Amino acid sequence: MSETYMTIREMCDAFDVTPRTLRFYESKELISPHREGQRRLYSRRDRARVKLILRGKRFGFSLEEIRQLLELYGIGDAQQLQITRTLNLARNRLEQMQSQHAELGLAIDELNDLITQAETGKPRAFPEN
Repeated sequence: MSETYMTIREMCDAFDVTPRTLRFYESKELISPHREGQRRLYSRRDRARVKLILRGKRFGFSLEEIRQLLELYGIGDAQQLQITRTLNLARNRLEQMQSQHAELGLAIDELNDLITQAETGKPRAFPEN
């Protein structure tokens, strides 16, 4: 196998994804592997895109948001529009995550209080406000 291409199995092993995941990304036009009959061969570009897709998903971006960002790569402005849009999405997502983090922190504190109350024999059905 040429060093410039990877098989679907090699991609699955490298990125810890299933063949179904890679085929799904292909169907959504996020990647476009070279085809030799039934075989899919993934280029360096495909590998970079899969890495970005997985990172975007980990951050909570939708596949549509990721697709739009990937499309901006080749428009010829030295990726300035892509960088600007990525920063805007990232800032918005970070704000959402920080809000969720704060809400989760409150829920954890309340649950800890409830457990402590139950363990000390002073249970209350609902925390006081």
